[in-house]
Amino acid sequence: MKNLKEIYNYRTMIWSLVRRELRGKYEKSILGFLWAFLGPLFQILIYSIVFTGIFHNDMPNFYIYLMSGILPWTFFSDSLSQGTGAIIYNAEMVKKIYFPREVLVISEVLAKLVNMLLSFIVMAFFLIVSGVGFSFQLIFLPFIIIIETILCLGFSFFVSAVTVYFRDLEYVIQVVLMAWIWGTPIMYSIDSVSFPLRHILFLNPLTQVMICYHNILYFHQWTAMREFLIPLCEGLVILIVGYLVFNRTKKRFAEEL
Repeated sequence: MKNLKEIYNYRTMIWSLVRRELRGKYEKSILGFLWAFLGPLFQILIYSIVFTGIFHNDMPNFYIYLMSGILPWTFFSDSLSQGTGAIIYNAEMVKKIYFPREVLVISEVLAKLVNMLLSFIVMAFFLIVSGVGFSFQLIFLPFIIIIETILCLGFSFFVSAVTVYFRDLEYVIQVVLMAWIWGTPIMYSIDSVSFPLRHILFLNPLTQVMICYHNILYFHQWTAMREFLIPLCEGLVILIVGYLVFNRTKKRFAEEL
């Protein structure tokens, strides 16, 4: 509780770092903040061509299905990949200024969350144009976003702390993410996977999260409460473990940097 209170007292610093991250990333590019939308859109376009033109996917409005998975995946993968450097790339600040080190990780994740929320505005346009539209299931969207944010924070706390002592983790995570996307039902439906492999995919904490996003945004199906509770419990466990590792190691960050 003491740590939480201290982090809350530095909430102004968190939002300042979020604004710095959002502005600094696209500051010197010609298109600027538009890249926050264009990156995922190009990725969706490429996957749509591959899975409809080459592999002949018969799913109607498949690009909407992709979009409802790619945007949350981008939030997760960016949080994890950028989270590895949350401490080491702010070494001077860590060594010279006192503040809760958690602030750096939280601000990274929140910046990626803002990117995803802005991308959802663009997705809303495509939902209308495609005819898929909206449904009452949309009221559950904030819940699954919160659950994914908890997952992102848990993993980011862990990797940011470990990277201070094991710098190779930054590159290992990039390789892991390349494989992880294929172990997550983003470009395919979980129903198309045979049962032995399907059970393995459910060991992935993102599997149920993506199913919820697809049910809400694409299938317009009601999601049972247990399908929210399972990833929520997984996310809380990961958050607790990640934060315990971070909290135990943060005292020596300045020495290691």
